[in-house]
Amino acid sequence: MTKESLKNLIDVAAGRVPADTLIKNCKIVNVFSGEITEGNIALTDGMIAGIGDYEAKNVVDAEGAYAAPGFIDSHIHIESSYLSPEELGKLLVPHGGTTIIADPHEIVNVCGFTGLSYMIDAAKNTKLDVKYMLPSCVPATVFENSGAVIDAEKMKEFIDNEAILGIGEFMDFPGVIGALDGDLDKLMLSKETGKPVDGHAPGVSGKALNAYSSTRIVADHECASIEDMQNKIACGMYVMLREGSACKDLQRLIKGVTSYNARRCILCSDDRQPKTILKEGHLDNHLRMCVAEGLDPIEVLRMATINACECFGIKDRGAIAPGYRADIVLFDNLKDFNVGKVWVEGELCADNGKYLPEIKKHSIDAVKGSVHLADFSKEKLKMKLKNNKVNVIEILPGGVVTKKATAVVDVDKDGNFIRNPEIDIVKVSVAERHHALGNVANGFLAGYGIKHGAIAVTIAHDSHNIIAVGASDDDMEFAIKALAEQEGGIVLVKDGKVIESMPMPIAGLMSDQSGEWVDEKLSAIHKLAHEELGVNESVEPVMTLTFMSLAVIPEIKLTDMGLFDVTKFEFIELEAE
Repeated sequence: MTKESLKNLIDVAAGRVPADTLIKNCKIVNVFSGEITEGNIALTDGMIAGIGDYEAKNVVDAEGAYAAPGFIDSHIHIESSYLSPEELGKLLVPHGGTTIIADPHEIVNVCGFTGLSYMIDAAKNTKLDVKYMLPSCVPATVFENSGAVIDAEKMKEFIDNEAILGIGEFMDFPGVIGALDGDLDKLMLSKETGKPVDGHAPGVSGKALNAYSSTRIVADHECASIEDMQNKIACGMYVMLREGSACKDLQRLIKGVTSYNARRCILCSDDRQPKTILKEGHLDNHLRMCVAEGLDPIEVLRMATINACECFGIKDRGAIAPGYRADIVLFDNLKDFNVGKVWVEGELCADNGKYLPEIKKHSIDAVKGSVHLADFSKEKLKMKLKNNKVNVIEILPGGVVTKKATAVVDVDKDGNFIRNPEIDIVKVSVAERHHALGNVANGFLAGYGIKHGAIAVTIAHDSHNIIAVGASDDDMEFAIKALAEQEGGIVLVKDGKVIESMPMPIAGLMSDQSGEWVDEKLSAIHKLAHEELGVNESVEPVMTLTFMSLAVIPEIKLTDMGLFDVTKFEFIELEAE
């Protein structure tokens, strides 16, 4: 803010100069006092000048609607929407989203800081204010090959960038708890710059939680139980109530919110696909769910606004009060939260579900061509098992946590897996795609249900190698090769033919098309995956698959280096003991 703009703000607030815009006849939610007052909101230069009777150049009649601060998603991965920042902004703003705190570690895992630079530049083309967290764990673990390795020294190159709010989710929680040197160097960047660190600590409790939270990591979105939530709040952390397309914890954790701890609770999506946004909404849906469970609407609105600001040290927004940024949402009532008009920094950007600004897009040339396979063939899909009792990744409903199971499978004389159509166990494979190293690891997946063909994707959290699952090696090989030819994305194959695909030229993670186009493509992919390939109806066929290599989420996962036991943090053999 300049001295001149400060003077103008004061003059408008004092009534000496007309406001730019007056939003009149509102029921204004005050997140500080907990009150709702009827009145008018005066805006100037993107700021709120005051509440009261003012002259203005432009007057908007809210017609008795509720006015609240713009909603803030405390943790989201843009890449998980499969959309560019510009297209995601187009979907979120009409639902009241004015700020997101985004961790771009997906694209940084593929493209390094070239990917981060693209995300920062692309975000300038949307009215949604994107606050980026500098990825802290690239790769997430040393147990997989990623497209980049970002250590503390490399992080110094970006930590002072004005687009960087803080340090992204610290997924290497064993490294923090063990006080490993490289992790300490990254945490010291926070101490030196005063920027916050986001957390990721599934199942961490007791002295281990004391060790993790002693670093002053501010928040966690991986609470599996109310007890876990309460323990983290007691250690001074904020807890994110997460409701995404794949990870859904909000319904369970709501029951742990009380009048005593609500100010330490914030809302996040983590992942949010176009289908979910178009059908259910964004944080407006979180608000509806919370109120339906009996939480106080004002408290819930605090979770979506001022609580997030206090957690991450964002001091210019989160409230409707003089001197705050003019991010304002109008909605009908405190139950349904149907959003009408949305102002971002004083500009009307959405009205009754329509995003108003013209969409311009940043060039994607720097992040194209990200698939690099080395002499891949179906020979690399052979397992050559020593015995037929094997470790299995078992899919659990409602999230991305898996169970470590064992099973007896059929094998041929060379120890190669023979799928039994009567048993829901299939082959899953991960192929390294960043440096043409030639790594291919194979495992077993239960609960997915595929009976015909194969599915292959270049979205495989967090290092985003190729992950494929199928009923035959022939179709898996075809799918992986077809995926490489289209430079990443999603491919469905049956009987040696591609039956559906969605190219994702942005790092193999995001489409360059609209949210509506992606939604239509994903709907077709889901329909064919269930109807033609036989994937279980209870399984989201794409997103479920993309988390089967995430080696920081219990209990067992598959990376390009092999089968990994997350509870022991070590590789294990395919053969069970």
